Amino acid sequence: MTEKNILLIDDEEAIQEVVQVGILIEAGWQVAIASSGKEGINLAENQQPDVILLDVMMPDMDGIATLSQLKTNDQTSSIPVIFLTAKAQAEEKNQFQSLGVVDVITKPFNSMTLASQIAKILGWEM
Repeated sequence: MTEKNILLIDDEEAIQEVVQVGILIEAGWQVAIASSGKEGINLAENQQPDVILLDVMMPDMDGIATLSQLKTNDQTSSIPVIFLTAKAQAEEKNQFQSLGVVDVITKPFNSMTLASQIAKILGWEM
């Protein structure tokens, strides 16, 4: 199993904790955490993660604005982004995918199988 570096951009501490612990236990991957879109963009530029998990609803800069900046930045445009959101209706998922996310994982999710979900979406071996 190859170690992956995940960047989670989410303003909720409870989500940060369950994602970090679940992914570490299930896959042994490292999870960096940003609490805002702006902080997440800076971390993505500096750390070049293998994937970004991005919350849609955040104060100040929401997930859609953050995604737009990530996709127009040469340093981060090729990093796959998966939205984490409670907004899970089919038309919203289609809209999100048209913006450039590779997939959408709906909240609530099982933190103990999240790494498997990510690996399946991205075609990674576990």
